[in-house]
Amino acid sequence: MSKIAATKLKAIIIAVIVVAAVTGGSLWYYYTVVLPARKPIKIGGSLPLTGIYSETAKWIERGYRYWADEINKKGGLLGRPVELIIYDDESDVDKARMYLEKAITVDHVDLILGGYPGTACVAQMAVAEKYHMVYISMGGHLWSFEQGYQYCFGGPPLMGQWWAIGFLEFLESLPPDERPKKAAILVMDNVIGWACWESVMGKHEVGRRGSGEWVDIGIGLDDLGIEVVLEEAYSLPTTYETILSLVAKAKASGADVLFTLSFFDDGVMTIRACKELDYEPKAIFQGVGTLIPAWVEELGKDGDYVFSGTMLHWKLPYVKDERPDLIEYCRKTWGIDPPLYFLFGYCWMQVLQQAVEGVGRIDHDAMKDWLRTHEIHTIAGTFTFDEKGLPPPYSYCTQVINGSVELIWPPEVRTAEPVYPRPHWEEYGGASATAAGLTVDVESVPPGPGHLCYNIMANHLGAPSFIKGPMMLIMGLTAAVLLVTLAKVL
Repeated sequence: MSKIAATKLKAIIIAVIVVAAVTGGSLWYYYTVVLPARKPIKIGGSLPLTGIYSETAKWIERGYRYWADEINKKGGLLGRPVELIIYDDESDVDKARMYLEKAITVDHVDLILGGYPGTACVAQMAVAEKYHMVYISMGGHLWSFEQGYQYCFGGPPLMGQWWAIGFLEFLESLPPDERPKKAAILVMDNVIGWACWESVMGKHEVGRRGSGEWVDIGIGLDDLGIEVVLEEAYSLPTTYETILSLVAKAKASGADVLFTLSFFDDGVMTIRACKELDYEPKAIFQGVGTLIPAWVEELGKDGDYVFSGTMLHWKLPYVKDERPDLIEYCRKTWGIDPPLYFLFGYCWMQVLQQAVEGVGRIDHDAMKDWLRTHEIHTIAGTFTFDEKGLPPPYSYCTQVINGSVELIWPPEVRTAEPVYPRPHWEEYGGASATAAGLTVDVESVPPGPGHLCYNIMANHLGAPSFIKGPMMLIMGLTAAVLLVTLAKVL
């Protein structure tokens, strides 16, 4: 081989090596640095979007999706878009457990969503612990936080054992002769119902029901001198005939305060049964049904003056003053003030977001430790978590007044004067009644050096626009230099 031919061959080999190195380096950078940084963060779990708990769960889902849309518009979580995977567990605890495990093991989600209601959370908390993944939810009431779990947090919880704190404190503020004297308690026979029962009684059975170890957890009916004259449990789902017979017993007992520790459907039935039987206690305290818009839609004026509890409300300053956008969104989208469970869903995602951003990566061990050592700032206020994964005990008392869920206790957050005792029925005067992903912009590029590499990366490898330009420039300049060099050599 002549010296000139050898020189030309050497130049060609060098050119091929340089192009291969530049192209390979660019692709390596894209796949190891760029692509992982833009890959969506998958967050998955289940909610009862159909079945007896769906009226509440649909608002939690809307809160989750509002958060996802909001954070994607701001550039994502850790600079990555989020994608929600929400299965419908059909109000079935076994399916709630199964779908969370599927999200973890089949969908390989990066983060998990809290479920609903407490019965589902009890099952899902065990799954979260099994896979060492941070789980933010309402929790399965106090018993579920006494299992030594490390990855589960109530942020904030819907704690049955705290539910009646505000209402009992309100009753305590009344002159003794104005308080109720006898109580009837109708309780759904599940973890939520009995958790609320403990709040009413002011005592808690530690670890599990049936443990026999009781502790005081605050004010109870005995402390107020209110005698429990009837206590009846019922299973869900139930029928109107069953509820009607229970309300008839409550009326016959002479109870002047009724505790209906129920969900939405059975709560609505209870109010209708009270009206049908002309049962008029001084006060009715309900479980969770009053907190969703469907309560007023179903009952009209008959749904007024019912007390309940909550850990969150849109009229608290954390929402009303600091996040008016949430109020505006709900009014614009649904024509209503923010439903409480919409706010709960959004709030739980706030806590999860702060854990991720606090450690700067998705590392569940680091996230659980971070949550236990830092203040959390949410639309429910600022709080810290204890070793059980709970904030300090608290509860607000609500009452439905003129179709609106108002805060009535403690006095410093009161949004309306409480109506007590309840008016007679004839005085009512009313009828009974995916997160957004990243869209890649692939603009047209004129032919020239680097065009082939551009097409490979942009059109076939899905590279986003912020990487296409620099890579095209590098490859184009490299190709141009090589062409000039080869032209001179050849």
